[in-house]
Amino acid sequence: MVDQPLDLTAVETDDDLFPAPAAAFPPTGGLPITAGLPLLGGLGVRIGRAGRAEAGEILTLQRAAYVSEALLHDEVRIPPLLQTLTELEDELAAPSTVVLTALLGPRLVGSVRAVRAAADPTAWAIGRLVVAPDVQGRGIGGRLLVAIEAAAPPDITRFVLFTGQQSAANLRLYARHGYVEAAREPVGAGMVLVHLVKLRSV
Repeated sequence: MVDQPLDLTAVETDDDLFPAPAAAFPPTGGLPITAGLPLLGGLGVRIGRAGRAEAGEILTLQRAAYVSEALLHDEVRIPPLLQTLTELEDELAAPSTVVLTALLGPRLVGSVRAVRAAADPTAWAIGRLVVAPDVQGRGIGGRLLVAIEAAAPPDITRFVLFTGQQSAANLRLYARHGYVEAAREPVGAGMVLVHLVKLRSV
């Protein structure tokens, strides 16, 4: 369903307490989210569309967030840990890909991306949902998930993503947001990906 195998998601475990942001995503640093309690030191989280200049920060965050997933699945050679800066810059420059970031004050603390699924242009393939390890459990992952859904083109009818079967926290997060299991895909030595789908509300 998604054209990047072994792209596990790395998110937090706590319940999400915040409503969906607006559907318009200006360049990086836009779209303030003011609902809910401040996260740290009175700072709120802002979600906006990422630019190529943020590739280095996103890659650093991605690697930090995916280490725990790699250990959980006993598989260190997963694409989020192997992606190069040039590959990520190219991804950010592609007009077909939407990459969002979450900022806590000036600091980038989360990211997610999506693109039309290669096998089904009416499906929005979501991946690489990451939150900085030290601020996980504060609703940032849930906000990013809702935001990337809202950023989908109007003709998208469903959202698709996947995670590893050992990622219980991720599976709980997705279930809370209306995702249901569609299939399980064995990959590698003993690793299984759980594919999830959610129909878009009219």
